[in-house]
Amino acid sequence: MPAYDLSDRLVVGVASSALFDLTESDAYFRAHGEAAYARYQDDNVDSPLDPGPAFPFIQRLLSLNDLRPGDPVVEVIILSRNDSSTGLRVMRSVEHHGLTVTRAFFTQGGAPLDYIPALDMSLFLTQNRDDVLTAVRAGYPAGHVRPTTAAYDESDRSLRIAFDFDAVLATDESERIFQAEGIDSFVANEVAKRDVAHAPGLLKPLVEDLNRIQRLEQERQAADPAYEPRLRIALVTARAAPAHERAVQSLRSWGVTVNDAFFLGGIEKARVLEVMRPHLFFDDQDGHLTGAVDHVAGVHVPYGVANEALTLTGELALARAADAVVTEP
Repeated sequence: MPAYDLSDRLVVGVASSALFDLTESDAYFRAHGEAAYARYQDDNVDSPLDPGPAFPFIQRLLSLNDLRPGDPVVEVIILSRNDSSTGLRVMRSVEHHGLTVTRAFFTQGGAPLDYIPALDMSLFLTQNRDDVLTAVRAGYPAGHVRPTTAAYDESDRSLRIAFDFDAVLATDESERIFQAEGIDSFVANEVAKRDVAHAPGLLKPLVEDLNRIQRLEQERQAADPAYEPRLRIALVTARAAPAHERAVQSLRSWGVTVNDAFFLGGIEKARVLEVMRPHLFFDDQDGHLTGAVDHVAGVHVPYGVANEALTLTGELALARAADAVVTEP
């Protein structure tokens, strides 16, 4: 049998802690230790885990595989620090919830991050902040999924994904000018370089893969005018005119597109997110996600100058926890 080819697919890695609600399991592990935790999961193997913050995104993303029957456009792989035995509950929960996820890596306490580039993943989602910091420092497209109280209409099959621009889709080149010299210097730089594309950031390849899926939807709609495209991509940025133009020109230069673009110029992002209700919103600044927990699963991408202090904190935490066993990424 030929090897399963991951090319021409959007490959997403997700930690079981982001896919499912493992709050109770984690509390049990911390209170009783690893051996008791393993017995606890065995005793509850047929008790399905509740959906976690990334579940609505993953569920709807997998549904897009009907665009290419027999040749999935999306491959979701679970990356877990559990061993394969305690991971049985996770996989049975996957089956219970009807998710077409068949591939999982269980690494028994080890960080599974090296498998991100090995599997050509365009995204890795987890609730383990230190794993995200480590992955982002290595240049991997990872995000820390924040807890959320957002609820979505189960009858709505659409998938909405929103991105900040600086330090998410692009590098932090211009953000560094803003942090060091203020808004006037930032705007002057962007106007002077409006025809100079930004260097792509960590999540630009993710948008490329999403655009490829959108082209399949366009083909489906051309063949069946009754078909309504489900995937929608938005740009939600604090930029405003005239600094907006360089962002638009950068997207064009990279060959990627978005359906909606919001240049807010300092208006609180949560106001737009409450209306849009994206299933994931990626931002490099955690403060922009805090006010939106009722409306969206926020994903913090701790890249760039705004996160340098956080990265240092993460390094200290990692050093202190070097010998600790962690149940889930």
